[in-house]
Amino acid sequence: MKLTIQDLRCIRGGRVVFDALSFAMKSGSGVELSGPNGSGKSSLLRMLAGFIPAAAGRIHLEGGDDEASLGEQCHYVGHLNGVKRALSVQENLAFWAEYLGGGDIESALAAFDLESLSHIPAGLLSAGQARRLGLARLALVNRPVWLLDEPSVSLDTGSRKLLSTAISTHINAGGMVIAATHAPLGVKFSHTLKLDAGGQS
Repeated sequence: MKLTIQDLRCIRGGRVVFDALSFAMKSGSGVELSGPNGSGKSSLLRMLAGFIPAAAGRIHLEGGDDEASLGEQCHYVGHLNGVKRALSVQENLAFWAEYLGGGDIESALAAFDLESLSHIPAGLLSAGQARRLGLARLALVNRPVWLLDEPSVSLDTGSRKLLSTAISTHINAGGMVIAATHAPLGVKFSHTLKLDAGGQS
């Protein structure tokens, strides 16, 4: 499997955020996005996930499901956790399993140390626990491409290790990870892509 990004341009609010952005990655690799705030890290991830359109350029996943869009073959973790506060931890994962077409709830709970919290309403979780619940979707359903935007926010040292293990396991199993982060994730990425605030990569 190969993900190719060619001559990608992003325009937000009339401003060119980045232009002529190109890179490629294969199965079993990871790309760390770096750069100052406003350089387009989040915009790039949202573009790959299909949430915002590219002003120009091409995004192609070779060897994936031809019947599904790239976004449908990705896990996207953004700044928000995407949890329903009134539902328990387990009910949140059951909702996502149904939405995403199946999943192993027990494995997802174990991957992010949520078993003891499974019946707690999400609204009662701490910031770090809620973040772990949001991240648990990564272990719930297998998708080849992970798009992670500051995934370690609110996590303590132990939880960051769980995230690091999940990312490394996914890459070692042939998955692809693109992560924007200001904090070390404890993962050796294949490449680092630096975005500049001036709009060039």
